[in-house]
Amino acid sequence: MTLADCCLSRRGVLTIGAGAALTGLVGEGLSTRLAFAGTAYAGDTLVVLSLRGGFDGLSAIVPVGDADYYAARPGIAVPKASIIAGDGMFGLHPALAPLQARWQAGTFGAVHAVGQPNPSRSHFQAMEDMERAAAGTSLRTGWLDRMIGVTGATAPTAGVAMGTSSPARSFAGPSPDVSMLSVDGFQLSGDRMPVLSKLFAGAPETMAAPARAVAATLGTVTALGAYTPAATYPATPLGKALRDVARLVKSNVGLIAAAVDYGDWDMHEGLGTPVKGQRMYDHLNGLALALEAFAADLGTAFGRVTLVTLSEFGRRVAENGSRGVDHGSGNAMLLLGGGVRGGRVHGTWPGLAPARLTAGDLTPTTDYRSVIGEILQRRCGVGSLAQVFPNVTPAGYGLVAAR
Repeated sequence: MTLADCCLSRRGVLTIGAGAALTGLVGEGLSTRLAFAGTAYAGDTLVVLSLRGGFDGLSAIVPVGDADYYAARPGIAVPKASIIAGDGMFGLHPALAPLQARWQAGTFGAVHAVGQPNPSRSHFQAMEDMERAAAGTSLRTGWLDRMIGVTGATAPTAGVAMGTSSPARSFAGPSPDVSMLSVDGFQLSGDRMPVLSKLFAGAPETMAAPARAVAATLGTVTALGAYTPAATYPATPLGKALRDVARLVKSNVGLIAAAVDYGDWDMHEGLGTPVKGQRMYDHLNGLALALEAFAADLGTAFGRVTLVTLSEFGRRVAENGSRGVDHGSGNAMLLLGGGVRGGRVHGTWPGLAPARLTAGDLTPTTDYRSVIGEILQRRCGVGSLAQVFPNVTPAGYGLVAAR
């Protein structure tokens, strides 16, 4: 790396090579972010898996007991005969079979009919609002940044990101974030740390802090050594990202939160029938295979990890003329972890009768922030939610067991 490779943008991003960067007080970085704290943190590692593009929760967690579901989707509904792990009202799409044993064991579950205040059918606006998670306030930070702040994490390696260069709004704020394509790929070519230190010596804190984080993070990553996972991950970007998250959890480096992206859910056409080779089936199966490998790889550490999925919005109830589904509102969130009370679908089901829909969409009955809020309080040791989710009351569904 030359000095020309090292720069600080107006957003406070220190680029240290093609596969790594650091963000300072502005707090924007890449698509997979990991936040670290000192040994005082004793809660679960929270893994937030963003299903970008508008996840169709009605395909994944199927309301088989609601006849209006089948009336609205004559060509793409999942037949009752294909459902797995059903309870009469809901069942899993067959592509989620790799997670069936977790469902039966009670460590994989779901919450249905979730949504957010002031919903939007715009991908950009809806995700922006979801990652800020402070509707009706003047807060501009991301909710994961605020969560990290509540934990008291102050180490230079308070945030690490892996994946693509897409910014993650949920980490915007004062907590520093380190970005990397992978754990093994996080390095400076040659002995460039002395040059970097001199370059930012005496610089303003907004510039010097990311440089210090480089040094601290390089030391942490270098000390990890080689890694052999205890499970076989799919050779996909999602599989690789979750593999690195598991690696850091098991290395006991104080991981608080990770945010991972898995996109391509914008299925306006050709969603397909629930068989291998069809678009929704294959994408759900890729998700399930990666999640199962992650859970298996964690081993005993699975008991101190909670993973939750988010998506900017759900899909409309009725299929369109292209055998797909357009942008909607209400959706399903998936939960996975040792403390999850799974094997069931939580939430208040509003029904899919036309009169019960909101502009053709599944009506949200639960704020997604209240779902996360319950997890933060019961698994992550967060007391009051006021600083993370202003004006939000945690859900009382019993989603997770208290630590």
